[in-house]
Amino acid sequence: MKIIVRDIPPRAAWALEQAGVHPLLARLYAARGVRAKEELDDGLARLLPPSGEKGLKGIDAAARLLADAMAQNKRLCIVADYDCDGATACAVGVRGLRLLGAQQVDYLVPDRVTDGYGLTAAIARRVAERGADVLITVDNGIASVEGVAEAKALGLSVLVTDHHLPGPELPAADAIVNPNQPGCTFESKSMAGVGVMFYVLLALRSELRARGVFDVATQPKLDPLLTLVALGTVADVVKLDANNRRLVAQGLKRIRAGQMPAGVVALFCAAGRKAAVATTFDFGFALGPRINAAGRLADMTLGIECLLTDDAGRAAELAATLDGINRERRAIEGDMRDQALLMAESLFQEDEEPPPAISVFDPDFHEGVVGIVASRIKDKLHRPTFVFAASSAPGKAHELKGSGRSIPGFHLRDALDLVAKRHPGVLLKFGGHAMAAGCTVAEEAFEVFEQALAQVAREWLDASTLTRRIETDGPLSPEYCRADMVDTLHREVWGQGFAPPTFSEEVQVLSQRLVGEAKNHLSIKLIHQGHPIDAIWFGHTEPLPARVLLAFRLDVNEWKGERKVQFLVEGAQP
Repeated sequence: MKIIVRDIPPRAAWALEQAGVHPLLARLYAARGVRAKEELDDGLARLLPPSGEKGLKGIDAAARLLADAMAQNKRLCIVADYDCDGATACAVGVRGLRLLGAQQVDYLVPDRVTDGYGLTAAIARRVAERGADVLITVDNGIASVEGVAEAKALGLSVLVTDHHLPGPELPAADAIVNPNQPGCTFESKSMAGVGVMFYVLLALRSELRARGVFDVATQPKLDPLLTLVALGTVADVVKLDANNRRLVAQGLKRIRAGQMPAGVVALFCAAGRKAAVATTFDFGFALGPRINAAGRLADMTLGIECLLTDDAGRAAELAATLDGINRERRAIEGDMRDQALLMAESLFQEDEEPPPAISVFDPDFHEGVVGIVASRIKDKLHRPTFVFAASSAPGKAHELKGSGRSIPGFHLRDALDLVAKRHPGVLLKFGGHAMAAGCTVAEEAFEVFEQALAQVAREWLDASTLTRRIETDGPLSPEYCRADMVDTLHREVWGQGFAPPTFSEEVQVLSQRLVGEAKNHLSIKLIHQGHPIDAIWFGHTEPLPARVLLAFRLDVNEWKGERKVQFLVEGAQP
């Protein structure tokens, strides 16, 4: 592991400071590519426009399709996805369409086990059987060539809204809105599915204004939906570019002001978090996992209903159910993670480096949590990792469903594409992004896949990419080790592609001990620039030397009414 310090362009940091940005924040922003204070303006007026020269391709056609359907009182059905982005996109779609005057809006969410991912032909038939006229996909559909063809054959109009990378052939939908489709000049390629659906609603409202349905004064406000847009955007771990940061900042402001749907209030309560001081961390590690758990172990309808209800009592019931499912998910994940790590570590000797890519399978693994377990192994061993479970779908007993997580420098979907070309027939299905992907293989082809992926990794990765690097913001002045400064940092929007502040410094270790029920966390007392401070390293049990270079984030520990700064250790280098 190597701790490195980000480059901080001095001119940009100085310009931000001169414009009135706090000196520490100016340094942090400059290191993340911010060059001028205007880029930090998170007002709604600064959002990229939906339409126009640099708008989303297909969005005007989508708005016309929906406005026509609403004028004719047609039945709309949203086909969602079973993760937090899909659930929030569905809730935003249902709530937004109803706000704008749609009378008949329904939704259907596939089952992870029996349906698999995306709009399949079978799901298209189920939508038609419900009596729908228009099928709208959220967070899926760009690769659903057969599903869209079936929907069209059944007489449905089809609108695809998605953000995933398209395959070689686009579906023959009536309209496609996806910033990553060929020919789309929209600047934010990193929007989550929920962001794309929100933009479609903005364009629809504009179209309805042009048709005289309402004017600027009487049009419905769509900004209450931004709480859900923010949640789905952070939970889907998309890059927080300037546009996504604005969407998230707007959602956080509303939550902190107490303006949010009953389900979001209930999820904060179930997670034991305070909405008044909500952070992106709450979205990623408290609310998001509880919604995701429904899609992993039960039925995502529970998550979507929680986000749709305006009844506080019903919301509390659903949030409690989701919390229970999440506890079950954590227990299953813990057992699987331990087993999968043992299997991964058996692939190499103690004094050896791990193989360049890791693939593990056990018949007892649960397919709902393979992605989380892959993520944990990837974090521990710093290798592209796939974890497989036996498919529980009817008639698919000999198929394995795998979920993969990657490291910087290894594009997972491209790697799967190369495996498919070199070994035709081994991958029955695959798709995904650079850092996360999924695939299906026949059980007897698992070893071929394992060796083929490792071979691609050997060719693409070298010693530097296989070394875990922690990027930090360098030393932290003791004057900033204050609880109010930590609060200031926490209020900002941090996440994927706009990393939370992490500092690094050589410190003196005074004492250390193992804490926690399982004695799996290291509690440390240290001296930082002459000042004593407490630190904790979660999930780490190895003792530290007397002097060590630490990478750490800042947190506040509250005990008996006293708020003290503590360091959350991310890594250490002798």
